[in-house]
Amino acid sequence: MGTRTQAQRDAMTVEIGYALVSGFALALVTFGALTLPRLLFDLPPTLRRGLLLAGAVLAAFAFVARIVHVLWGYRGAPGTQPGQPGRTSPDP
Repeated sequence: MGTRTQAQRDAMTVEIGYALVSGFALALVTFGALTLPRLLFDLPPTLRRGLLLAGAVLAAFAFVARIVHVLWGYRGAPGTQPGQPGRTSPDP
C-alpha cells in the first residue's frame, strides 16, 4: 500500500469522526428508548434493573454496529469512485 495524500488522510479523519458521533447518537437514542419506561411507570425493581441492563447492552451493540457499518462502507477519498452511474473507472 502506497503513501496517502493529505486529502485522503483528512477524508478518513472526517469519516471516523462521523462514525463516532453518529454511533454515539444512535447509542444514546437506543439507551433512552429502552430506559424511558423506568421514568414513566412504577415498575418492580427487578424489571427496572433489567431495563437498565438491556439498555446498556443494546446501546453498546448499536454503537459498535454503527461504527462498523459506516467505516465498512467507506470507499476512500473523493475522486476514487466513478462520478457517473454505470461507469467503471474513476473520473480523470
